[in-house]
Amino acid sequence: MRKTQAPVGAGVPALVLVTAILAFGLLAGRAGAVEPGQQAPSFSARALDGDSTLSLASYKGKVVFLDFWASWCGPCQTAMPLIESLRSEFPADQFQVLAVNIDESPDKAKSFLASRKTKVGYPSVSDPEGHLPATYGLKTMPTSYLIDRNGVVRAVHAGFRASDMDGLRSEIRGLLGSPAVPAAAEVKK
Repeated sequence: MRKTQAPVGAGVPALVLVTAILAFGLLAGRAGAVEPGQQAPSFSARALDGDSTLSLASYKGKVVFLDFWASWCGPCQTAMPLIESLRSEFPADQFQVLAVNIDESPDKAKSFLASRKTKVGYPSVSDPEGHLPATYGLKTMPTSYLIDRNGVVRAVHAGFRASDMDGLRSEIRGLLGSPAVPAAAEVKK
């Protein structure tokens, strides 16, 4: 029996099209990713408990550890008690952990938190539509952003390993040692 083959160039247009689509998608994702040195995108979102709205701007003047998490994310589950411990190591008037939950069901996230041995004392907002991960250009879960007192991203941590904690502590100490840049004086008319 004789085998037939497609002409040598038959798959080339399809391959070029798929490559172009992938390249455009990857470049578009990279273009929107928040990087160190950039101002952290401001946001307000409903608190996971549903009782209030939290905004990143309300923490200006503090060093903020912004952490994106989900109940289905294994490394997120490992990170949470370590982040809670980290939160308690620094003065609350100078350092704040703020979490963004991206579960499609806020109830699932609430159940997950209620079942944890180590209770989480830092606030979490709910973003089931995924607007904030898109705004920040997340590529992996978990991802966290270390933001200085002036709202500038100083470090991006993609993924999580327990061994990351010592470096993170050092970065926070460095930022806490940096005074906040005073706001420009108001011009009197």
